[in-house]
Amino acid sequence: MYKVARQFLFSLPTETSHELALKAIDVAYSLRLTRCLLPELAAPVELMGLKFRNPVGLAAGLDKNGDHIDALGSLGFGFIEIGTVTPRPQPGNLKPRLFRLPQKQAIINRMGFNNKGVDHLVEQVKRSRYDGVLGINIGKNFDTPVEHALSDYLICLEKVYQHADYVVINISSPNTQGLRSLQYGESLDELLNGLKTAQKRLSDQHSKYVPLLVKIAPDLTTEEVAQIAGQFKKHEVDGVIATNTTLAREGVEHLPHGDEQGGLSGAPVFEKSTAVLKQLCDELAGAMPVIGVGGIVKGEQARAKQEAGAVLVQIYSGFIYQGPRLIATCVKAWGR
Repeated sequence: MYKVARQFLFSLPTETSHELALKAIDVAYSLRLTRCLLPELAAPVELMGLKFRNPVGLAAGLDKNGDHIDALGSLGFGFIEIGTVTPRPQPGNLKPRLFRLPQKQAIINRMGFNNKGVDHLVEQVKRSRYDGVLGINIGKNFDTPVEHALSDYLICLEKVYQHADYVVINISSPNTQGLRSLQYGESLDELLNGLKTAQKRLSDQHSKYVPLLVKIAPDLTTEEVAQIAGQFKKHEVDGVIATNTTLAREGVEHLPHGDEQGGLSGAPVFEKSTAVLKQLCDELAGAMPVIGVGGIVKGEQARAKQEAGAVLVQIYSGFIYQGPRLIATCVKAWGR
């Protein structure tokens, strides 16, 4: 059934099909069809003081504004991550900015953190009935200078803290100018110091400890991964998400849209993303959990992420191409 729906959706402009698909999931949820058609996937995982229904989550980016939390949560995911959200609403980059490469089960996007702002997202979370683990992914506005990025992250952290089960610091999107520079040296040190200080204050204020995770890029050298791991251990970050989209184009450069600017996700990023994941896990040596994301389009790849050191995985592009059945396939492949 999903293949038929996908064929129709893929005949439409990419962003139009994205919005229509989310509305269709909302309708199916309101009619209780998702619960009837999809299996219950019970394979609980406990970490960071949280209990995940199963190890397969939805990565950030599909529901940037928290407008579809309940519907997406009914599809069988073990946890949901919404965002990336910024302090102020922003339109993102000019269209077209989202491109499918179906021959490789891949997507290139240069969305640019288009979102309705953190206040809208918080209101949507308040209205949600979803009772699973909810992560909120935060970023900076495009016009905030990189040297003042911490202020944007602190604004978002302050507003989402009591409504999130965990918060992700996105410093690895390639579509906001200068953002990835926050992964290095003094910039990363200052950012983590400021955020961990705020986390301590907010934990005392709300009598609730919300884990802080950082999402990193796959386009890192071995030396950069080692340096980042050292910073994460120094600041006692609660977890890492590895990885975001890649700027590389190996294997897709000959395809239509293969030369579009932006981040590449889907099957072609699997090897690069998993290599960074494995090195990061080796460097961290169990100091904090790592969530593996990038290129999962079949169950065996979720298992490969686990074997590389991931304690949970997330899907996005693979979900677009394979539909909800990918969730069950990944859960079944997960080793225990």
